[in-house]
Amino acid sequence: MRAALSLLATALGGCATTSIAESPQDEFFASLSARCGQAYAGKLASNEAADAEMRGKAMVMHIRHCTADRIEIPFHIEGLADDGGWDRSRTWVISRTPAGLRLKHDHRHADGKPDAVTLYGGNTADAGSATRQTFPVDAESIAMFNATGRSVSTTNIWSVETTDTGFTYGLDRQGRHFRVAFDYARPVTPPPAPWGW
Repeated sequence: MRAALSLLATALGGCATTSIAESPQDEFFASLSARCGQAYAGKLASNEAADAEMRGKAMVMHIRHCTADRIEIPFHIEGLADDGGWDRSRTWVISRTPAGLRLKHDHRHADGKPDAVTLYGGNTADAGSATRQTFPVDAESIAMFNATGRSVSTTNIWSVETTDTGFTYGLDRQGRHFRVAFDYARPVTPPPAPWGW
């Protein structure tokens, strides 16, 4: 009996020290959350004709607000606002879902009102990695794009990468490969709140 109790105690002790491994999505989410409150300088990293308006513009991404299930990342671009100032219309929102992660794009006007095309995005279709997650366009966004004459966007796949050195946001579809990259070695003073927030 004493031997059996000793064996049981050993087994239970072993269970107490065993931890459940984090999924790649958990690691990805934790890595971004660890930088919450920080802002970083960046630049256009793609070189397509469609990117001409952004070429050479100063850019800042700000990991502005984080909870256990949601990360809000405003994306600011200098010189693109109607008045020539900073365009603060875009916020990337990454949230947890029962099946993985979701990326949505919150677009607002300078007066804070939502753009006609906003809250589009997609959900992860696989585990991804601790440094990179991809988000194929979802059905809701496809319907929005079709309804607003943007059917070219119905095959969008967005990506977000976070490594030890930086953050990259991307958009891919046939004939379109957009990238902006931000350097974690170039922290900047957090910018004002995005429009409407």
